Amino acid sequence: MTTRIRVCKVDDLAPGSVVKFENGDRALAIYNVEGQFYATDDACTHGPGSLSEGELTGDVIECNFHGGQFNVRSGEVVGPPCMVPVKTYPVAVEDGQVFVAL
Repeated sequence: MTTRIRVCKVDDLAPGSVVKFENGDRALAIYNVEGQFYATDDACTHGPGSLSEGELTGDVIECNFHGGQFNVRSGEVVGPPCMVPVKTYPVAVEDGQVFVAL
């Protein structure tokens, strides 16, 4: 069963930025890439890094721990040392609010 949660207002997340959102024991990284919003797990698949604390360049997030890189649109690894993609989640924007389907 899919649960839809509101994570932020569109105006809360400027283009080119990322923020951490926590819901229970789940932590997500929410990205604004040129006005399009994306969501992934916040935890890097390689180590203890937090993707929301990393550097977002275009649609690529670089983990702050070992420097691994992921495409935030697809979750695919685009730079080592990561080998496993990060989980992505569907995002919808309605009435100025950003929602993620879990």
